[in-house]
Amino acid sequence: MKVQYNRGFCVLLLMTVAMIFSACEQSDPPEPTEQFGRDGNIISFSGIDWMIKSNGQLQGPGPNFFSNREEDIFFDDNGYLHMRIAKDGDTWYSTEVVSVDTMGYGTYTFTVDGDFQGLPNNVVVGLFTWDTNTFYEQANSEVDIEFSKWGGPDDDPVLQYGVQPIAFSEYFAERVHKPVGSKELMNGVSTHSFQWTEEFIQWKSYLGASATETNLRHEWTFDLNNPPRVKEEGNSASLPIIIPAPGSTTNARINFWTLPWVGFADDAPLEIVIRRFEYEPLP
Repeated sequence: MKVQYNRGFCVLLLMTVAMIFSACEQSDPPEPTEQFGRDGNIISFSGIDWMIKSNGQLQGPGPNFFSNREEDIFFDDNGYLHMRIAKDGDTWYSTEVVSVDTMGYGTYTFTVDGDFQGLPNNVVVGLFTWDTNTFYEQANSEVDIEFSKWGGPDDDPVLQYGVQPIAFSEYFAERVHKPVGSKELMNGVSTHSFQWTEEFIQWKSYLGASATETNLRHEWTFDLNNPPRVKEEGNSASLPIIIPAPGSTTNARINFWTLPWVGFADDAPLEIVIRRFEYEPLP
């Protein structure tokens, strides 16, 4: 089962002083404006370098095996990043890319393309920050935009905003938000962002490829009025945290992975497309 495929379309806009006339027709896509490509396990995408996660062992999240095969992480002629969940031999592999550059407070924006409402209910798409070295002080500095039904029925909400910790031991419902009526964003091109500051995190979702007020469909803000929470994992626990701070090794990540059970119709791969990523640090 393949849940995403490229759609060729464009809108031709002709503007005059008094009116806007629009018509649709097939045409070649615009030329990419930034360099893209791959050198071993490093890809260039949206103006920055990313490392492909893969070491041949089960890893979190999931846990999953993560693929570095060129047929599972690749670019099309537009410079859009394609990521797959696919079977190799008897083993299913997920995919994840990690920014080489470290990042911190600021605005993270992801433009995606896919049938996210049609994802199998054990599949997750993650657009997020992470820091392996800040578990105790900052709960791994994780801020999330995710698409998943989390094992629920097909009509479950798919889009989710969250700031960790959310569901480590106890479930902290105030740290997660699932926008009502978000299905129009779940099939085709949409843009999703979060602004991360010391005092608040604000998420926004837009219909289409432009993050403009005209295209804004959903937003949510989490601030310091919420209670502090502890992340518990294994035999370890973090400090109580409201808004986690970035660390010196925090980076952006994109992953496409499965919950503990896997297997899809006809063993066919699943695919999503990430059109663009942008990070704007706070002044």
